[in-house]
Amino acid sequence: MNLRLVPKTAACSAMGLLTCGAWAHGGADTVTHTHTMVDSLTAGLTHPLTGVDHLAAMVAVGMWSVLSSKPEALNAKVSRHPVAFALTLMLGAVLGMTGVSADGVVEPMIAASLLVLGLLVAGRQQLPSLLGTFLVAGFALFHGLAHGTELTGHALASLSGMLISTIGLHLVGMVAGHWAQDQSQTAKRWLSRLAGWGVAAGGTALLAPSMAQVF
Repeated sequence: MNLRLVPKTAACSAMGLLTCGAWAHGGADTVTHTHTMVDSLTAGLTHPLTGVDHLAAMVAVGMWSVLSSKPEALNAKVSRHPVAFALTLMLGAVLGMTGVSADGVVEPMIAASLLVLGLLVAGRQQLPSLLGTFLVAGFALFHGLAHGTELTGHALASLSGMLISTIGLHLVGMVAGHWAQDQSQTAKRWLSRLAGWGVAAGGTALLAPSMAQVF
């Protein structure tokens, strides 16, 4: 296997996921009836993958963290947004599992996160470090609440599985971002824009019905 193809393959896979049209959030049917530690771990691992809205947001955070950084400045700081998202996601999930609910707000915020993150990816927009961190953390809290209300079984196993999947999706996005970062290559520049616009379009499609539920 040609190792040079690995980043490109991962990037193309991520962009395909980001631009697909299945934006409906997977329900709790995929994670119910979990009793053993293994069942709960498996449910946590698969749960972020069952809703394209959650999946796209996590990949988009990874892509944006790289695309918004200058190539010569890529270092450990690039991971600050994915780390902030993952940690706050877990906090939200814990709150959701303990019964905290934000009915009527969670879905509009998830839709808004897709719209905003998609535009940030498409424009490779740079934000002040603290602002960007708070932005992704705020969105992650609502994604976590949505996850937490649906996860069942052993809490530690479920949360561990979800954290592993979340980190994996961030890494996929970061690999895609590294691959697409060279703006001198027209194809890479436009593929990253299309990926961002696809995420933003999905968020827009979800936002109207979500807001209708609020009002």
